[in-house]
Amino acid sequence: GVTRLLLTRIPFFKEIIVSSFACESCSWSNTEIQSAGCIQEQGVRYTLSITSRQDMNREVVKTDCATARIPELDFEIPAFSQKGVLTTIEGIIDRAVAGLEQDQPVRRTTDQEVASKIDEFIGKLKQLKEVHSPFTFIIDDPSGNSFVENPRAPQKDDALVVTHYRRSPQQAAMLGLEGEELSEKPDDAAEDLRNEVLQFNTNCPECNAPANTNMKLVQIPHFKEVIIMATNCDSCGHRTNEVKSGGAIEPQGTRITLRITDPSDMTRDILKSETCSVEIPELEFELGMGALGGKFTTLEGLLKDIRDLVERNPFTLGDSSTPSRTGKLQEFIGKLQEIIEGKAKAHLILDDPAGNSYLQNVYAPEEDPELRVERYERSFEQNEDLGLNDMKTEGYESEEASGR
Repeated sequence: GVTRLLLTRIPFFKEIIVSSFACESCSWSNTEIQSAGCIQEQGVRYTLSITSRQDMNREVVKTDCATARIPELDFEIPAFSQKGVLTTIEGIIDRAVAGLEQDQPVRRTTDQEVASKIDEFIGKLKQLKEVHSPFTFIIDDPSGNSFVENPRAPQKDDALVVTHYRRSPQQAAMLGLEGEELSEKPDDAAEDLRNEVLQFNTNCPECNAPANTNMKLVQIPHFKEVIIMATNCDSCGHRTNEVKSGGAIEPQGTRITLRITDPSDMTRDILKSETCSVEIPELEFELGMGALGGKFTTLEGLLKDIRDLVERNPFTLGDSSTPSRTGKLQEFIGKLQEIIEGKAKAHLILDDPAGNSYLQNVYAPEEDPELRVERYERSFEQNEDLGLNDMKTEGYESEEASGR
């Protein structure tokens, strides 16, 4: 047979290698994908509630290190048991059925009982494709390079929950990543960092050429201290920046609501942490936690980043797009552009469970009539996402001493 390789670039997934094999003798063919880009900073977990046959047609990018699970059947496709693939939910189930049926003739002759149990389970998998009852499909990818289609994009999909998380040491070792040892700093090191721009060597995320990343501690007025990191590549001109909170997680979450009524609102400074979600009710749009990372920019800059993110949706470009979906996307981008240009009024909601996001009050220290800041108690699920449920900050010293 003949194997063809294509190095291509898909938005959100960096670069990938598409491998296609075809045999002229038996007409057997196969396609696989492998990531040719870098591993993402965070892992990703997609939880999809499947309630209709249409959900089975959602396109899925599943890398070879991703785990697919169906809790209702206690069924799991382990990591590295299948090659990376661009398919649908139904296609993943079909591949699982084909894998289970592969050795069934041998099992029927050697162990009839095991073969009958596997036949029964295969029947349950095939029934799932008819969606007689709802079930849950979960893809967990520590590399962060898997993806599940949102057919309602750019609107929020209530059936799909996307969770970004930090990899455990075991997951990092599975991906071949080495753990970084943190060097201890003296107590007065933080004071020196405030007056100094640190620079360290890295590689450009676009062309992989050597580049420098600058890091600086900055105090935001009427808020707190943040860390700004910026990378400039002299080879390809790529520029990126990211902001992380320099303080601890706040005791309560923060929900900031701004009523955009004037073009001057676009100049407000905004700090969006990586744990913050963004919502625009008038457009029925919601940007989840982890998307776009941490940013310190203006309101106009944030909205433009959202516009660019929506425009690069891989399922609305090229052969994957449909006229209706492309029309909805263009309509959404048009309404968003009207807000950016100050021609339309809207509300912007920043919801940060960690309380580390900020939107400038132009009337400070007086109250801003268009800005409302609410504090709320985090739910158990939000504390779980932030890793606070298993964190003990009081009394641990005495327990450690008694354990010795």
